[in-house]
Amino acid sequence: MMKDPSCYFCPVEGTLDVIGGKWKPLIIWFLRKRVLRFSEIKRAIPGITDVMLAKQLRELEQDGVIKRKVYTQVPPKVEYSLTPLGKSIIPLLNALCDWAIEHMKIPMIDDDEIVVCGPKKKK
Repeated sequence: MMKDPSCYFCPVEGTLDVIGGKWKPLIIWFLRKRVLRFSEIKRAIPGITDVMLAKQLRELEQDGVIKRKVYTQVPPKVEYSLTPLGKSIIPLLNALCDWAIEHMKIPMIDDDEIVVCGPKKKK
């Protein structure tokens, strides 16, 4: 849960408290265009464990960045989407993406479909 604003040394500290770390920015990035289920998010982010993904999703939900929608059906269905607060983070991530493209020469992946990062497989 977000702390009292007076607890932070500077605004950057507060922002990083909400979206910082290895996984949260990636989760937000993949949710920016569509609603996803847990397994879809996990498939999009290589290396994240089920436990860590659940923890990060829970924290993002507590901070009001994502919304968790549970459908009462068998088998159970849960979907994750960005809240308006979460959508307001997208320009920050776009700036990080632009910086990496320009300074690190990392190409933008085609993310109309979820594409797992890493070496491309030969057909």
